[in-house]
Amino acid sequence: MDNNSQGSGGVKAGLGNLFGGGAPQYSNTELAGVPLTGMSPLSPYLNVDPRYLVQDTDEFILPTGANKTRGRFELAFFTIGGSCMTGATFGALNGFRMGLKETRDMAWSKPRNVQILNMVTRQGASWANTLGSIALLYSAFGVVIEKARGAEDDINTVAAGTLTGMLFKSGGLKGAARGGLVGLALSGAYALYNNWDHLTGSPSSRLY
Repeated sequence: MDNNSQGSGGVKAGLGNLFGGGAPQYSNTELAGVPLTGMSPLSPYLNVDPRYLVQDTDEFILPTGANKTRGRFELAFFTIGGSCMTGATFGALNGFRMGLKETRDMAWSKPRNVQILNMVTRQGASWANTLGSIALLYSAFGVVIEKARGAEDDINTVAAGTLTGMLFKSGGLKGAARGGLVGLALSGAYALYNNWDHLTGSPSSRLY
């Protein structure tokens, strides 16, 4: 009977361990280091430090070799829209100034208000159209050059700015040359500004 009891007990213990029925035995020393609440930085359930699961920066799903930048086609809409709004705002302020200057000899009345309002809308529309056209040309040249070269760098920026200035002032050779020089200077200054941190050796977190 003793041998049978020991045999059946061994079988039960083996089956319990196999199917998880047997509770493992731990000493008090081993149980003393196990946290009883979830307030510990080390999770007792995952055995993973939750601090490694916190992402401090944005994650992007990018192709191999790609960088965290938006292409010129995506930036074109923002560039054109922002240029139109900037031109409309500046033109409206300039028109208001011009309207006050031209009607300074008139008393405050409805004709003066209408004249000032006309000047504001005329100047706002003119400046919005001008800056919007420049932004459209610059964005179109930038996208075409990027697709043709198969690369995105400051060469595209400078080339697009130069071609934009030449085409915008293409009333003649002298005008195109002056416009190209202005576009070259502005785009070169913008490229220098974007690479200023790299040139000075300081880290940069700006996304282009």
